[in-house]
Amino acid sequence: MDTDIIDHLKTLHTSEIDARNGYEEALEDAEGKGLTSLFRDMIALHHGNAEELAGMLINAGETADDSGSFMSVVHRTIMSVRSLFDGLDGSVLPGLIDGEKRNLSKYDDALKAIAGIPSISSTLSAQRAKISEKIALMEQQKAAYEAAT
Repeated sequence: MDTDIIDHLKTLHTSEIDARNGYEEALEDAEGKGLTSLFRDMIALHHGNAEELAGMLINAGETADDSGSFMSVVHRTIMSVRSLFDGLDGSVLPGLIDGEKRNLSKYDDALKAIAGIPSISSTLSAQRAKISEKIALMEQQKAAYEAAT
């Protein structure tokens, strides 16, 4: 497999690990309040995506590093600080939406590079669609939160 494609898969895998780790911190800090069901859903989504990407990397003879990047630390820190001062309610949705849109951009870049490999493209397209669906749900929740406040 082309090194450019491998690099895109590694980038997506790391992004999925980082996102999952951030949502895990949010779930822990939420202490059963606020957006806990959303956090659980996002953990499951990003964990599943990371597992699929890891499988692709392993099939290509690469190592799937499950440690994430420095962004895991950043995501966890942001969630911890937010929970201390504001709580993890609807006020965090704009940041979550923004982060997920950045993930979509990474998928877009990867899909352009991988266009010639239908088996990988279909998996990435499906993962991208699931994230996009969650963004739409978060945007609805954000609108409801803003209307209520």
